[in-house]
Amino acid sequence: MTPATPHLDKLRSVLENDKLPDADKPRVEQAVARHREWTGALDAVVGTPQERITTMVALLNEYRLYIDVDLVFDSPHDFLYRQKGQLKLDNSVIEEFLPRLVTPDVLPEIAGHEVVVGPTTCFSSVYFSTSLEAPVAGGGLEVRSKNQDFAIGKKLFLKASHDAAFSNAVTKETHIGFVVCECKTNLDKTMFQEACATAHDVKAAVSGARYFLLCEWLDMTPLSTAPTDIDEILLLRKAKRINSNVRKKYATFAGRQANRAAYVKHLAANPFRVEVFERFVGHIRGILRNDAPVESDVLARGFF
Repeated sequence: MTPATPHLDKLRSVLENDKLPDADKPRVEQAVARHREWTGALDAVVGTPQERITTMVALLNEYRLYIDVDLVFDSPHDFLYRQKGQLKLDNSVIEEFLPRLVTPDVLPEIAGHEVVVGPTTCFSSVYFSTSLEAPVAGGGLEVRSKNQDFAIGKKLFLKASHDAAFSNAVTKETHIGFVVCECKTNLDKTMFQEACATAHDVKAAVSGARYFLLCEWLDMTPLSTAPTDIDEILLLRKAKRINSNVRKKYATFAGRQANRAAYVKHLAANPFRVEVFERFVGHIRGILRNDAPVESDVLARGFF
């Protein structure tokens, strides 16, 4: 299956944005070309799973440095920098990277599983839009779904009817998310609380689901995930966000140019970490290897 392209879609949306300064259009078009080179290089990576992860993360760091600095930070206008939270040119790179990472070449355990990997709309709940005085076919079956930044799931077809032969039935298609991930550039306390609520909804819909929160920069005092439904928060850069008193200097082109060297130094000193992506892949590997316990083994160990 062809990987989803959420980041490329964002680049194309920026090109179509009426507020994009004319001087930035050639720069965004160049970014589209660089994206093609980046994904081509990712698809050409070979070697052992460990070697592939290392090489792919290096390519990720190189491309994101280009997006963050050359495209956004160095823009002579302020639109791309000030609107980057809405444009989502940064965290969409991770959304596009993950499906290329979670493949049989890197994770052999996933081979043979008929799953959908990548940004996916996953099942959230069902309800019935019907009443006794105005009956609807199939009880008016409706499915609520939620867009997930990254998921490993399977297609699910739901069918409802008022008779056992399923005549005049209603059929809905969705996905069950077994592994669900939310990708954030910065993680603050509000986002953490929202993620807790999302994780609860995910596990209320699918009891065996796992929920991971992937963020680049920590922008809060760490809180325990033990009382939440979040399985783990992964800090992709293992670093804190630049302080707000420094970031405010970046609001203008002159300010960005005056502080460019320090900004680039901060990014270079805190790249995406290979070991964090290895941990993420390891979590998925553990889930796939989680076989049902065998009675003889349980009795021999004394626990399960």
